Amino acid sequence: MEPLTFIIAIMGCGEGDSQCQQVRTLEARYESQAACTAATEAAATRNSDVDYPVVVAQCVPAGASAGGLKGGDVQRPGPGRADFRVSPVRS
Repeated sequence: MEPLTFIIAIMGCGEGDSQCQQVRTLEARYESQAACTAATEAAATRNSDVDYPVVVAQCVPAGASAGGLKGGDVQRPGPGRADFRVSPVRS
């Protein structure tokens, strides 16, 4: 069995409950989900050129596609913050 690696998927999100769309995946591979998650903020900033009001970087296992994220699941930045974070997906 091959070891599990993670990649970063760049998601474009609209407002409210509209489904976010995966717009690209990054080449870098991470040996752990923690290492991948640590790289998401910088990845979202570097890939903010997509035509969506909100851009999110999400870690996914290599070979899988991101999904299940809606615009309402994303916490918008507050005063003095420029990053976006993904809230736990609602059931």
